[in-house]
Amino acid sequence: MATFTSFPPFTFSKFLKKYVPAGLALAGLVLLAGPMQAKAPRIKTSHVKIKPMAFSAAAVLAPGTVAESDDAIPDEGKKYSLRLYSLHTNENINVVYRVGDVYLPGALDQLNHFLRDHYTDDVKQYDPSEFDLLHNVLTRLNKPNGTINILCGYRTEETNEYLRSLAPVTGVAEHSQHIQAKAIDIRVPGVQTARLRDAAMSLDAGGVGYYPKSQFVHVDVGPVRHWTYGGYTKKKKRSHTRRRA
Repeated sequence: MATFTSFPPFTFSKFLKKYVPAGLALAGLVLLAGPMQAKAPRIKTSHVKIKPMAFSAAAVLAPGTVAESDDAIPDEGKKYSLRLYSLHTNENINVVYRVGDVYLPGALDQLNHFLRDHYTDDVKQYDPSEFDLLHNVLTRLNKPNGTINILCGYRTEETNEYLRSLAPVTGVAEHSQHIQAKAIDIRVPGVQTARLRDAAMSLDAGGVGYYPKSQFVHVDVGPVRHWTYGGYTKKKKRSHTRRRA
């Protein structure tokens, strides 16, 4: 039902020995997905206007229930799947995680492992609503069978604090939803980051963080809010004075 490639375990202590030296600290931050911030990301109070009818009006998934056992998995019902690719581990997964209103326990376990802390290999059980959120974003984009690139899934408190310590200014919140396994940083190939942000915001289903410089969007199932971290600085055009003959 799923395609998954595993990699040998990688301990946090080995990671520290390999990456903590000052010469590689900045590189570790870049691998995460670009500039981050030690303070919580700046919450924007201004409203981001989303053009009406810009996205699919197809119905989105409401929360379901987790099957208590394999016997409780329905034989019939619409199947919902996710295709994910990890930019850090180069792993792929294509799994049916839900049939009708029932989440499949085995598929959830595979997704939880796929979204593990890639620094320490620690796994935490994700809120299944986060998987529905990913599926709903693809539905809004008219890409129900599209692939989502994953930049960051679950983070342990130790990893989160380490990333916050990499620079005076980062985009890692102290009490990040990543620690609670309720957030994922994503890209969708072929979709502009701003449009991906707007699609996520149109769901009004949790937090949406827009990172234009690093080109990714944070989506979580925490409180409804949105923010933008970083942006492009417009370069001043040089004026060219033509010499008179």
